[in-house]
Order: sequence, then structure tokens, then C-alpha cells
Amino acid sequence: MSYRGLLAADAPARRAAQNSMLEVEFGQLSDRGRIREQNEDYLGYVLPATPAEARTHGWLFALADGVGGQQGGEVAARAAVESVLAGFRAAAGGEPHSTLLPRLVQAANAHVLETGTKAGPAGAAMSTTLVACALRFDRAVVAHVGDSRCYLVRSGSAAALTRDHTVASEQARLGLLSAQEAAEVETRHVLSRSLGGDLFVGVETGEHQVLAGDVLVLCSDGLYGAVPESDLARVVSRSPDLNAAARDLVALANERDGSDNISVQLVRVRSVERVGMYRGRPYKLR
Repeated sequence: MSYRGLLAADAPARRAAQNSMLEVEFGQLSDRGRIREQNEDYLGYVLPATPAEARTHGWLFALADGVGGQQGGEVAARAAVESVLAGFRAAAGGEPHSTLLPRLVQAANAHVLETGTKAGPAGAAMSTTLVACALRFDRAVVAHVGDSRCYLVRSGSAAALTRDHTVASEQARLGLLSAQEAAEVETRHVLSRSLGGDLFVGVETGEHQVLAGDVLVLCSDGLYGAVPESDLARVVSRSPDLNAAARDLVALANERDGSDNISVQLVRVRSVERVGMYRGRPYKLR
């Protein structure tokens, strides 16, 4: 699936595996923005085909923001997302997402690196960010490299579940810059980690409990750089149609900036299946 220009998931927002106790619906949109001639972002997802597969594998959503120019970024982003999706489909049922996602992201890193090497000199600068979110039972596992983000919108407020892997962000964590300085300094867009730059990459992973009504937002910096968390939460919370919310967010980002590609995935949790874990195996809570 190409994401040149303006594309969305099938409308209305699709609801997946309705017979399973964890039920989600989603909408997504990717736009090249007002200035860029091509779109170097790429989106993808894997949906369970049956309620049984929802319990053994779950759902996966992934977003990448490529770097490299002259279509190198577009190739890197697509290679990363498609590698993660293929690995998720082929994974053994029941493998914990907290171990599966970092493994898949490492494999995607190797795939992007190999793709760039095969491209010759034109692929030398090829790299990409990646953020992936897998859901099963009442848990969301988020793995990321780079500065594409995942937010959790709950009760009208948005909270970031990821931290940016940029030079400015690292300096802020070390106390060398204030949060305000980090948001304004030129190095705020310079990545400290990305897929395709080296043989191994530091994948940051977090696991979070989700509740009915929560919305997970995966997005590139073209969106969150123009739309603050308060506006993000407002648009998502007021719209029952996730594709409409995605269109509103992209339009708002283009209105306020539009200098970069803009991509967003919105995943609403309709219901959850509460479970506990014992020796790595889930059991249903009464």
C-alpha cells in the first residue's frame, strides 16, 4: 500500500475481531504535507482473523518516518514496517509481546541496513524511525526507535508513552538543556537512534494496561510538532469516527505548519479481557 499524498484506512473506521473480548477499532491517515514532494512515512497493521488468533497473537500497528531523501527514506520506512508486520504474522502463538516486539524491531533494523547496502551509494544515508504497538488481552506493548511517538489518550488527556531518541532529548535527560530549550534547539530533529544506521540498535519497549475507551495514537513528528498534546486529546476525544479524527488532525497540522510529512494511526479500545500472568502464561481474572 502506497502512502503518497492523502490516504486513509477503509472508512468507516474498521472494527476487528468483534467476537473476542478485546475489541478495537482504528483509523489512519498519511499525508505528504504542504511542502514535501514525496511522502517518506509509511503505515501498516496486522489484524487477527479470528477470536482465537486475537488471544494468541493480537493486533499490531506500526508507523515509520524515513530519512535519506531521493526516495531513500521512503524505501527505509516501508522496509522497516513490512519487516515487522511479516515477523508478527509468522511469530509463534502466545509469545509475549514484550519480547516479540524488540526482536522484530532488531530484525527490521537489519533489513533496512541490508536494503541500504544493496542500494549502493544512494542507500548510504538510508534510515528510519519506527514505533510499533501490539495489543492483546488488556495490555499494549510499545516498542520504538527514533522520534515517532505513541500517546495514550484517556479521559480527555494525552500522555506520551515514548521518549524521543534525539540529540536534544538526550541532552535534556542529562540536564544539559531545559525542556523548553530542547523543544526549540536546532538538534531537536537530529536522531540519536534510528533503524539502518548500524548492525544493532537500542530498542525501547514499554508495557501498559489499557482500559475500555482508551485511544492509542501513533504519529510522526509532522503531526506532534504542529499539534500539541491538549489539541490532540481534544480532537480524538470528541470524535466517535476515528477516520474523521485522523483527517481533522492532519488538517490541523497542515494549517499550522505542513512543512513535513504527517502520519497518524488512532486505535480505540472498545473492550478488554482482563488477565493475570503466571510463569509467562495468561490466566483470566474473575
